Amino acid sequence: MALNIDLSGRVALVTGGARGIGRGITEVLLEAGAAVVTCGRSEAEPPAGATHRVCDVRDADAVAALVDGIAADHGRLDVLVNNAGGAPYALAADASPRFHDKIVGLNLSSALLVSQAANRVMQGQDGGGVIVNISSVSAGRPSPGTAAYGAAKAGLDALTTSLAMEWGPRVRVNAVDVGLVRTPDTADHYGGDATVAAIERTIPLGRMAGLAEIGNVVAFLASDLSSYVSGARVACHGGGEQPVFLHIAQAAMKEN
Repeated sequence: MALNIDLSGRVALVTGGARGIGRGITEVLLEAGAAVVTCGRSEAEPPAGATHRVCDVRDADAVAALVDGIAADHGRLDVLVNNAGGAPYALAADASPRFHDKIVGLNLSSALLVSQAANRVMQGQDGGGVIVNISSVSAGRPSPGTAAYGAAKAGLDALTTSLAMEWGPRVRVNAVDVGLVRTPDTADHYGGDATVAAIERTIPLGRMAGLAEIGNVVAFLASDLSSYVSGARVACHGGGEQPVFLHIAQAAMKEN
C-alpha cells in the first residue's frame, strides 16, 4: 500500500509563509492539497494558490483578527505552522534590551499568541488540529551572535511539549529543529559559493537542505500519517554539526 500525504480539504496558516523557508513549506502544503493562508508584516506575493494577509504576529489583537478571519472565510483551521522568525547578528553584550525583546517576541511569544488563537478554533471543530513550530538547531547548542534567538528557540521547543500536553487529544503540537537550508540568499549571507561549499562539506549528508525538504517534514507532521506524534522535536539538519575540535585534531594529524 502506497503512503501518500493528502491534506485535501484542510486549511493551513503559515506565518512568514511567503518567503524563504516559509515559502517552501507553503508550496509543499499546496501540493498536498491544503488551502493555505500566509501572513507577514507587509504585503507579499505568496506561491500561486495561496492567499496572503498582513499581520504582525506579535500583536495579539491582529493575530485574533487574522485567525477569526480565516475561520470565517474557510469554516475551519486545521494546520498552523509557526514559521515567522529570525535574527540579525548582534553580540549579547552589545545588544539593547529593546533588541532582545524584539527577538524573543518574534521567535517565541508570537508563536504562543498565534497558537492560542488557533487552538480556540481547533478545539471546537471536528478533527481538532495540528500545530507545527519551526525551531532551530540553535535551540540545543551555543548560539554566539544570536544568543537571544537561540534562547527563544529553546523556549519554543519547551513550549511545544507543554502545549502538546495541555491541548491533547484534540490538538497535536510538534516542532521541527531546522539546520542549514539553501535559500536564494544563502551565498550572499555566507560570503559566496566557495564558503557555502566549504560549510556543506562539514554536514554529514554533504549539503544544506532544500526548501521542499523542510516542507516535507511539516506536511508529514500535519497529516494523518503522524497521528500518534505529539510533543516531539524532529531534527531536520542533515546529520548534525561536526564539533570544531575534530577539525582541529584532523588538521593537526595531517601536519604530523
